[in-house]
Amino acid sequence: MRIRIEIYIQPRASTTELAGTHDGLIKIRIAAPPVENAANIALIDFIAKRLGIAKRGVRVVSGLASRRKILEIDGVSAETISASLAPGN
Repeated sequence: MRIRIEIYIQPRASTTELAGTHDGLIKIRIAAPPVENAANIALIDFIAKRLGIAKRGVRVVSGLASRRKILEIDGVSAETISASLAPGN
């Protein structure tokens, strides 16, 4: 099962964390800078840890150089993703 979600990231934050919503999208603050793919790698690591899956199960399929990204996630249900990434968790 593959699920796609759209998110908004804020690179160069003081810490990597969920940060509510931005324009209706899940907002995630990423401590890494948007240089040499560092923010994307940190995002994949953060999402995989939150969902309890391997990093290979999370891919950025759109928005590699943008703050708005579409992630494709394998091996977890939409309900699990919603619960794990809901604002306030």
